[in-house]
Amino acid sequence: MSLRRCAVLAGLVASLALSSCGGSGADLTVYSGRNEELVGPLLERFERESGLEVEVRYGDSAELAATIAEEGGNSPADVFFSQDAGALGAVEDRLMRLPAPVLQAVPERFRDPDGRWSGVSGRARVIAYSTERLEEREVPDSVFALTQRRWRSRIGFPPSNASFQAFVSAMRLDVGDARTRKWLEALQANQPKRYENNTQTMEAIARGEIDLGLVNHYYLYELSQENPGFPAANHYARRGDPGALINVAGVGILRTTERAENARRLASYLVSHPAQRYFADVTAEYPLVDGVRRRGELPPLEAVIGPQIRLGRLGDQLRSTLALLDAVGFTT
Repeated sequence: MSLRRCAVLAGLVASLALSSCGGSGADLTVYSGRNEELVGPLLERFERESGLEVEVRYGDSAELAATIAEEGGNSPADVFFSQDAGALGAVEDRLMRLPAPVLQAVPERFRDPDGRWSGVSGRARVIAYSTERLEEREVPDSVFALTQRRWRSRIGFPPSNASFQAFVSAMRLDVGDARTRKWLEALQANQPKRYENNTQTMEAIARGEIDLGLVNHYYLYELSQENPGFPAANHYARRGDPGALINVAGVGILRTTERAENARRLASYLVSHPAQRYFADVTAEYPLVDGVRRRGELPPLEAVIGPQIRLGRLGDQLRSTLALLDAVGFTT
């Protein structure tokens, strides 16, 4: 049975949400901030194994969170599968408590303390670099060093990407608004290149447009699988640096769903060993459930120590982080 997909546009209003993409009689409607290329095969596998007909609407996680908030009780979504914890936190008041087995499968630091969402896979922020033009010892150990003049016009990142926005929110929680704004302004003055997403940022490194990119760790493995000679590598920032943030992709179930049991089945599937192995082997993310090994090339999750913040607090910062990025000129 085929998986039907519709894209969600930014700022989608409730009336449109109930139109052609929604209300089609599927057994489950998922709003996915995860890229279709990354998680589409996994959701198709769930559809086959569960026998449920699943409709997936792909979009940016922050935009989907805004859509859920705007749709309110009229949202056709049953499940929110977010790229990062911040977007889940932004709508946590619209989410029901997840089943205990789902919550207990994941370490406490990777889920909402009140049980309304849970991480399902982990990702580290890294400074990706060109292996053709740099040696790893030349790459800064802190994102704060990226404002140095030597990196002028040599850095790239996707400011509209949910993971970048969550990283900025984490920096605000870690070092405060004043220092974060000062860093963003200095980074802007250093003439960075802006891209739409992490993949484009990595491809720009390979083309020689930039030497450094602020991305999630797993994009390197995705592109290296397509091109074994891909000329880039990941550099992990030093202990405690905002650039070493460990964030999660996660899942939440909307309180307004009329298909709660189907939604619970998907949430349970995402923390099952087969799904966790998919995250480890196919998307090169960190599995969060005991008994599933990470890819051998990745440093242990315990060795990547980012800012000591609660991931659940990222959602409270999302709107003000977007306003800050806009004020500094990264969203115009």
